[in-house]
Amino acid sequence: MSGHEDVEVALEAVGPRLKWLRQQRGLTLTALAEATGISKSTLSRLETGQREPSLKLLFPLAQAHRVPLDELVGAPEVADPRVRLKPRRIRGRVVIPLTPHAGAVQAWKILIPGSQVRSQPRTHEGYEWLYVLSGTMRLMLGRHDVRLGPGEVAEFDTHVPHWFGSADGMPVEVLSLFGRQGERARVRTDADHRSEQ
Repeated sequence: MSGHEDVEVALEAVGPRLKWLRQQRGLTLTALAEATGISKSTLSRLETGQREPSLKLLFPLAQAHRVPLDELVGAPEVADPRVRLKPRRIRGRVVIPLTPHAGAVQAWKILIPGSQVRSQPRTHEGYEWLYVLSGTMRLMLGRHDVRLGPGEVAEFDTHVPHWFGSADGMPVEVLSLFGRQGERARVRTDADHRSEQ
């Protein structure tokens, strides 16, 4: 269906919708005419489709019926704003993408089972930023062996041999920002904000 045909179909549906709304509220054409300032004959012609609706006519009718203007014209619904998160299993972990589209930096929630306590360092392209939501995470990074608890953050170049998992045999929840080589998370402080003012 073309855009022009869509408009025609929407306009044809306005009359029956106006009549239904008026009847639902128990109003006569006379009472609606008094409430809107639109003549009874114009209202009748709108409801029967003999008069094409205009914004000048629809606006007072929407107010009188206490409905949004788009409800009178049957405007299409806005796309669902929710991001559908599709968890995946990667190397025994549940990984949930938080960014819906591929881009320079990707955000993930990673659920690490308590059984992942054995260090298996690896390297790859990129830069990673980790934030511990819950549990205690062990991070092996080069020669460093670090434990991080809730609210603690680590960032590193993934060319350095690294591994992260459970520090104590209990599950860990982590937020990860991962960027291609050269892409880093930019951390702003209150001092940064004050200096811009």
